[in-house]
Amino acid sequence: MFKLNEIKELIKLVDQTSVHELEIESEGTRLSIKKPNAAEVVNNYQAAPQAYIPAQQMMAPQIAQPTTANQAPAAAPQQDSVEDSNSSLHKIVSPMVGTFYRSPSPEAGPFVSPGDKVTEKSTVCIIEAMKLMNELEAEIKGEIVEVLAQNGQLVEFGQPLFLVKPE
Repeated sequence: MFKLNEIKELIKLVDQTSVHELEIESEGTRLSIKKPNAAEVVNNYQAAPQAYIPAQQMMAPQIAQPTTANQAPAAAPQQDSVEDSNSSLHKIVSPMVGTFYRSPSPEAGPFVSPGDKVTEKSTVCIIEAMKLMNELEAEIKGEIVEVLAQNGQLVEFGQPLFLVKPE
């Protein structure tokens, strides 16, 4: 049986190489990892389980898009200034490419919010990659200062997701 850390490492390795498919069999357990091409990623994102897409995003008409686009550049410098002014903050980054979810289910509240205290083993989010739900732990004891990703957003390997003030 494969351990979660081993699976994560294999996903990272496949993601970082030109290998598109990896199949391993060990002790009667078979693991298959397939890297989707760009068209499949777009289709999978659009076909994501409706339960994980917030209602605001599903019903967002074209009228709402210019407002979001106008606000996004204003929000980006604030994030940079928070990171620059507080260089002592720890960044929790995505260990893989996937879809970011703040809660275990649509009905549940987020794992963490700004102001929440976390330990090294606290689950902070889920990253869905290749139909696998991977829980991400805080890795550090401290306080969540800022959530940098939106629920349902595609995230990249190494992308900062949270800022934590270490204790």
